[in-house]
Amino acid sequence: MNVILGCLVVSFGIFILQNAQVTTGGTAGLALSLTYAIHLPFSVMFFLINIPFYILAVFKMGWKFTLSTLFAVTVLSLLTEMVQLLPDFSISPWIGAIVGGIVCGFGLSILFLNGSSLGGANILSLYLQQKFKLDPGKTIFVFDFMVIVIGLFSIGLLNGFYSVLSIVMISYIISYFKGKIAAQNVVKPKVVRGSAQPSAS
Repeated sequence: MNVILGCLVVSFGIFILQNAQVTTGGTAGLALSLTYAIHLPFSVMFFLINIPFYILAVFKMGWKFTLSTLFAVTVLSLLTEMVQLLPDFSISPWIGAIVGGIVCGFGLSILFLNGSSLGGANILSLYLQQKFKLDPGKTIFVFDFMVIVIGLFSIGLLNGFYSVLSIVMISYIISYFKGKIAAQNVVKPKVVRGSAQPSAS
């Protein structure tokens, strides 16, 4: 239920960004940029882009994380289609970038705290946090910035600036929760059967 909640929050964030004609980072931002350029549904583009990252997740994060991520990506793809049924609205790009970024950041944090992600840079950031103790917010920002640069061809320079603002907000929210995320995703030692247990005093 928490994974579904996280996906629902992210889908609203994406809806806000779409109405502001602003993109964001990660595979979601890449899919969003491509929908502006070639007019394919976000859900289809987002699902297809994530396929190569599932392979990485299997080898680096394990099957449980991979299946949870696959579930989250599928749910988000469905929810974004449902959210599209809501009436469109007009919003200033810079306000949309800030609000949409904050909403997406909270949604991603919910997913991270429940051992899931939305693929792409999310998988890479969690792996680097476990392996090298790197701040997931900062690694996601670097990856997202590169996605924004690629997306400039479809959204223009000014909206590209607003898109950078959106990933700053996302990175800030995720960095705020980085301690809890690290504690949630740490590999717990296995308990050896037959080992002595402390007796009750």
